[in-house]
Amino acid sequence: MLVALPVLAVVTNIFTGGTGDTWRHLLDTVLTDYVVNSLLLCLGVGLGVGAMGTGAAWLVALNEFPGRRVAEWALLLPMAMPAYVLAYTYTDFLQFVGPVQSFLRESFGWRKDDYWFPDVRSLSGAIVLFSCVLYPYVYLLVRTAFLERAGGAVEAARMLGLTPSQAVRRVLLPLARPAIAAGIALALMETLADYGTVAYFALPTFTTGIYRAWFSLGDRIAAAQLAACLLGFVLLLVTMEHISRGRARYHDGSQRRRAFRQPLRGGQALLAQLGCAIPVVIGFVLPAVLLFKLALAEGDAQFGSRFFLLARNSFVLAAVAATLAALLALLLAYAARNREWLPRLASRLVGLGYAVPGSVIAVGVLIPVTRLDQQLAIWWEQLSGVNPGLILTGGIAALVYAYLARFLAIALQTMEAGFAQVTPSMEAAARSLGCGPGQTLRRVHLPLLRGSLLTAALLVFVDVMKELPATLVMRPFNFDTLATQTYTLAADERLAEASSAALAIVAVGLVPIILLARQIAAGRTRTNSC
Repeated sequence: MLVALPVLAVVTNIFTGGTGDTWRHLLDTVLTDYVVNSLLLCLGVGLGVGAMGTGAAWLVALNEFPGRRVAEWALLLPMAMPAYVLAYTYTDFLQFVGPVQSFLRESFGWRKDDYWFPDVRSLSGAIVLFSCVLYPYVYLLVRTAFLERAGGAVEAARMLGLTPSQAVRRVLLPLARPAIAAGIALALMETLADYGTVAYFALPTFTTGIYRAWFSLGDRIAAAQLAACLLGFVLLLVTMEHISRGRARYHDGSQRRRAFRQPLRGGQALLAQLGCAIPVVIGFVLPAVLLFKLALAEGDAQFGSRFFLLARNSFVLAAVAATLAALLALLLAYAARNREWLPRLASRLVGLGYAVPGSVIAVGVLIPVTRLDQQLAIWWEQLSGVNPGLILTGGIAALVYAYLARFLAIALQTMEAGFAQVTPSMEAAARSLGCGPGQTLRRVHLPLLRGSLLTAALLVFVDVMKELPATLVMRPFNFDTLATQTYTLAADERLAEASSAALAIVAVGLVPIILLARQIAAGRTRTNSC
């Protein structure tokens, strides 16, 4: 209930009065832009990640070409690059005084009005950048769907006279529709949750509107109502896809699971290599090289005491949140094994947080926690005669609480997957030998679940390191992290100085990508041995 409280706090403020003036101002000025830009952003990113992720999955799962095994894990690398870091990097690279346009003017003798160059700081630019870093959500799920279902389905389709392209279009894509939809839904949730990119590009969306309503207009209730509208956007996306399926089912009853890969030669193989290389280069390789170059060009000042202070703040926050999330997820997943309704309901409530943007979580946390803080201060002053000020919101306690509400679902899913591999007979044997629930968890499950526990903590750690909206809203005074420092310096057009903090975030984000790549390699080895 505590984890679900921020979402409930946002929803309960929908019909709260006293915000008429703020809403009239928003309606007369920017509310239409919030709605239109959010819809267009979702439409463009949905089409982009769907096409890129599905195409990449088809290339590596159903075709054989030189470099396919490298592409299989390299296509995951853009997941390590936060969208706002990509936005800062390409703005510096493609702006008028950047290296690309400067090279064009020097090479052809052009002046400003002699040529047209696309503006990266635009809605279309945001759509392209979001698509380049979020397509791996679709790629991972669709690749798995193709590998599990492609073999028998393609074979049956070919026997019925369909060409390979017709089999993909008429059989495999419909079978993979749930995976495609789930990947797009995850990507759109991340798009709606982003603040750094849209704020830097000056795109008015619901996320930027929440921040402005809270800090510029000073109206926390209006901010909560805008957050509720954003939450409604997320629920609408998921509901519309679910309704569009109707009564269709997506099962493959064939016994053959391994997909036959079509060999590609010559020009086809080259096109496949380019199709896999382009999103990796745009989404990871080129921005990583540019960040590294900027960090070296600026000198050692970036890596002085200020940088290490920011790194310490980020690591402390991430370590505390990751540890608490992993332990809570362990207890929740263990409680849900008894199949009683209350622990299972608790697990579902925990899952609400990950579907909610960080800005919504921040607003939902601040409203009840601020009221509790004020009441605690009154009680403390009555007892001691001294006003302690802000107890919870003045430190990192409320911020860690927001991280738990946002990311506990990731740790819980990881722990549930780990518990699924522990047979109930092992637990029954421990209980028959006199072990209670606590002893069984400590002596039987914990040794078996160390890997899942570490993985859960690692995933939360990386997500907290990258989280920007919740940190910006809820950080204590004079407290910065690598993410907030990157945003602040980039907003001041000090992109070179922001490069070191951004590079550190990317480096930490590579850790789960390496783990995923190892799992893909292990799965390939098991498939070959079979």
